[in-house]
Amino acid sequence: MLAVLLSSSTIAVAFQGLDTNASSTNTPIQHLVIIFQENVSFDHYFGTYPNALNPAGEPQFVAADNTPTVNGLTTNLLTSNPNLFNPTRLDRSQAVTCDMNHEYTAEQQAFDGGLMDKFVQSTSDSGAGCASNGSTVMNYYDGNTVTAMWEYAQNFAMSDNSFGTTFGPSTPGALNLVSGQTWPATPAPGVVSATGTVYSDADPTYDDCSGTGTIAMTSGQNVGDLLSAKGLTWGWFEGGFTPTSYTSTGQAVCGASHTNIAGVSVSDYSAHHEPFQYYASTANPHHLPPSSPEMIGKSDQANHQYDLSQFWVAANDGNMPAVSFLKAPRYQDGHAGYSDPLDEQTFLVNTINALEKLPTWKSTAVIIAYDDSDGWYDHVMAPIVSQSSDPATDALLGAIGLCGTTPAGSPSDRCGYGPRLPLLVISPYSKQNFVDNTLTDQSSILKFIEYNWNLGSIGGTSFDQKAGTLLNMFDFAHGPKASELILDPTTGLPTNHGQGENQQH
Repeated sequence: MLAVLLSSSTIAVAFQGLDTNASSTNTPIQHLVIIFQENVSFDHYFGTYPNALNPAGEPQFVAADNTPTVNGLTTNLLTSNPNLFNPTRLDRSQAVTCDMNHEYTAEQQAFDGGLMDKFVQSTSDSGAGCASNGSTVMNYYDGNTVTAMWEYAQNFAMSDNSFGTTFGPSTPGALNLVSGQTWPATPAPGVVSATGTVYSDADPTYDDCSGTGTIAMTSGQNVGDLLSAKGLTWGWFEGGFTPTSYTSTGQAVCGASHTNIAGVSVSDYSAHHEPFQYYASTANPHHLPPSSPEMIGKSDQANHQYDLSQFWVAANDGNMPAVSFLKAPRYQDGHAGYSDPLDEQTFLVNTINALEKLPTWKSTAVIIAYDDSDGWYDHVMAPIVSQSSDPATDALLGAIGLCGTTPAGSPSDRCGYGPRLPLLVISPYSKQNFVDNTLTDQSSILKFIEYNWNLGSIGGTSFDQKAGTLLNMFDFAHGPKASELILDPTTGLPTNHGQGENQQH
């Protein structure tokens, strides 16, 4: 695959000067950091990219002259939208909104067979921070609020054609990220179908901090299993994973919390956002710490599952794992209802600024991806690469109540691809000011890991068999770029003018 893009001499040049053994990977990327955020559709953050309103008193975004357009909200979609309401810009002062309905069935109903015209009736909410008529589900932010995201898009690579692997909320999205697979799991009515497919949220069985009614993946591998089999370092690092106490019977208690910009206290840890805890092979049920700092990323009592703080212990000591999944504490993960774009921006900017200052940056790639759309409006429907005909849950085709016909030998309740989601690649090797149109999904990240570290594939009915490539978002032909893009976590604007691509602020 890479040979299509690179000659052997080009690869040799790209690998020069790296601080680690390049022979272990198929690209110069020796450290992959996946920042997996929550509940954003593409149009919700990038619908009018690269054109921001730029009202006085807000961070100003003015795109570089050569900035490509995206498949976003055209004039007709903004003024004559087929939904009950036209999309409206949300101001920076409206960063806090309610949470939308982002269940498997509701999202299909919103798509209405590809007409994309039933969002208000199907996925809207009218809770605190949202209009009572349900119109908020249609709305979007621009570069005056999600400023850092637009800066990263301007200076690195993003996709406008990447989708949730299936419809549905966080748990299916997280499982698809690490295995391309949402079955087989222990049955639970309303969460797992009769055939064992996870299509809704439930906490993992192998986690002391889970609630009741938990589920577990009963068989199958995830990418952690593949990485461990190769002896590679890896880890999932999540805010709030370190217990605040233990019960008398040794059960972990996850009581850490923070306050968001609305002044609301939010618990840091979410068990159903932690995909590796659904698998016995990769779980750390009691949230045990690593046996020593040197063992972070390696196999010990922590079993590759850590608090977010442990990532920085390893990274700052020069021991960043080959593959790291970072999960923000909930108040900073972008999930409407308890988080928001401004708290999310603080986390993203502080994380990426710190990564850029490490010696390992020259061989690092950061992927910003999302677990689901939250039900927010997006006008693009992906091709359906996985059909499902469960009359109890599938509703993509409206009154018919189906999403095609489940193929023989395949599990149902995996209708997909689902909603369009943001995807960015930030790296000295990413293309700059580039919009990728390659069809990809959440399992494309899994596929890149499998390819880069020669892991083989999950196989079977995993979506990694169908996933599009992320390679078009990279430029391995010209070596790592020396420039950095350091942003202000409050405004999202560059603090090092002249080092990034966009210098027109």
